[in-house]
Amino acid sequence: MKTITCFEDLEVWQTGFALGRRVYTLTRKPRFSKDFPLRDQVRRAAISIVSNIAEGFESQTDRVFSRFLGIAKGSAGELRTQLYIAFDQGYVTKKEFQEVCFQCRSVARQCSRFSAYLTKGT
Repeated sequence: MKTITCFEDLEVWQTGFALGRRVYTLTRKPRFSKDFPLRDQVRRAAISIVSNIAEGFESQTDRVFSRFLGIAKGSAGELRTQLYIAFDQGYVTKKEFQEVCFQCRSVARQCSRFSAYLTKGT
C-alpha cells in the first residue's frame, strides 16, 4: 500500500472537501445567503470537517489523528442538522437536501472507518 504523505491525498479529506464545495454553492442561493447566522454556521461546520481531518493528519500520531477524525464526524452530524433547518425554511430543495445529507453520511462513515483502522492496534 502506498504511504500517504499529505492530507490532500486522503480519500476522507477529498470527500469532505467536495462536501464543503457543495455547501458553499448551496449557501450562495439568494434566500439562503440572506440568513447570515445559518449560512455562516453551515459553512463553519463544513470547513470544520476538512480542517479537523487535515489537523489530525498533521499531528503525526494515530491516536491524535483518530480524535480529530471523531471531531470531523461530529461536524458532519452538525451540518446534517443545519441542513434540516435549511430544508425546513425552503432554502434548499428536497433533492439538494438528500444529496448533501448523503455526502455528510459518507464522510462520517469514512471518518469512523479510518479512526477504527488507526486505533485497532492500540
